Amino acid sequence: QVQVVESGGGLVQAGGSLRLSCTASGLTFDDYAMGWFRQAPGKEREGVSCISWSGGNTYYANSVKGRFTISQDNAKNTLYLQMNSLKPEDTAMYYCAARLYDCDSGSWWQDWRYTYWGQGTQVTASS
Repeated sequence: QVQVVESGGGLVQAGGSLRLSCTASGLTFDDYAMGWFRQAPGKEREGVSCISWSGGNTYYANSVKGRFTISQDNAKNTLYLQMNSLKPEDTAMYYCAARLYDCDSGSWWQDWRYTYWGQGTQVTASS
């Protein structure tokens, strides 16, 4: 049984940093590309970032480029999202997701392509 669990969310002041973690069990981490999504109240879920199987390719939403960094530790089946210079508009529930096919520039942000999802971790950046 596949289980995906996020952690590391919290409340920070604007300009602060957080690091989210996501552990995945029941799947072979090397076989899946991993992504981060977020959903703010009243808004649609949006792609934040994706990292390829090998970790060699990463993709980011324009709104987070230069501030967020995605990484992974395949030995630990763990995905990370380092978030710096947080803004109030980054406030959302953040979700980790796994997809069998590798990330690519044309589809990484499409949530329906991801098979396994966590329950989410709340990030709040106060002004």
